Amino acid sequence: MNQSSKAVLITGGAGYVGSVLVPRLLQEGCRVRVLDLYIYGDHVLDAVKGNPNLEQIQGDIRDEALVRKAVEGCDAVIHLACISNDPSVELNPDLSRTINFEAFGPLVRASRDAGVRRFVFASSSSVYGVSDQPEVTEEHPLVPVSLYNKYKAMCEPVLREAQAPGFTTVIIRPATICGYSPRQRLDLTVNILTNHAVNAGKITVFGGAQMRPNLHIQDMVDLYAMLLKLPEAKIAGQTFNAGYQNYTVARTAEIVRAVVTQEMPSRKDVEIVTTPSDDIRSYHISAEKIKRELGFVPKRTIEDGARDLTRAFAKGLLPDSMTDIRYYNVTLMKAIGLK
Repeated sequence: MNQSSKAVLITGGAGYVGSVLVPRLLQEGCRVRVLDLYIYGDHVLDAVKGNPNLEQIQGDIRDEALVRKAVEGCDAVIHLACISNDPSVELNPDLSRTINFEAFGPLVRASRDAGVRRFVFASSSSVYGVSDQPEVTEEHPLVPVSLYNKYKAMCEPVLREAQAPGFTTVIIRPATICGYSPRQRLDLTVNILTNHAVNAGKITVFGGAQMRPNLHIQDMVDLYAMLLKLPEAKIAGQTFNAGYQNYTVARTAEIVRAVVTQEMPSRKDVEIVTTPSDDIRSYHISAEKIKRELGFVPKRTIEDGARDLTRAFAKGLLPDSMTDIRYYNVTLMKAIGLK
């Protein structure tokens, strides 16, 4: 099946990654259907809203009748929808369980029943929890240290069990994403540090020794686009880490400061302040398998992510970035009382 004939459902398509992925797949000739609550605004896909190959459905992934309708006629599903990050999940564990785990099985079954041929699941590299292994491979035990990690990990066997001839499933465990998006998140490591360097002239590092794997948002989108095209035999039933640079938070802060200072000479005196942290998550993921088996090699760096964001700030694309709740998942969820 060639790419231009593909109809793809992207759950969470108006989210941080989704709002970059949707235009990319449209550009490649796909027909794209988005299922999303649009709680961060319906403007994020404005650049492509007139595209005849785009269909947007505002709705809840927990609505099984709506999900069955959404998967009709689709060749592939890329499942991004979830309550993202630890604080957002802890805010309302019941909500997060229903969205991040309980809705998953019905979505997988509906997809298979509707004749979807390929299902891509965005899990998370945080499922490994804390590890002192020099390279955490896909075979490493899953030791979730939060409910967010736990629910992601619980979805994985559900999808593996659904793998069958004609229903190709693949699990991706992405690193922490960075860079600019129309639905910007400023609660992710590189993005937080860049925002504070640009707009406060000061970066606060909590802890600093924790290892964090990173991946540029454009590389993440490259991978999802690739997964729609690869032969079934290469990905069926497989799990892949997707990451690039594994750096300590302290080193990442130094990189961000250097980029911001270069891009904005007025910010030549950015201060880095280190404070204690009870965030114990630390792991160094290996991306050797995805490189070896799929030929996927990221092209963009933390520097690129920080630079993209710094330029977005300079252009006024991210107004009120220190205070506007739409950039911060947990703050917005509190404000709207999502249930």
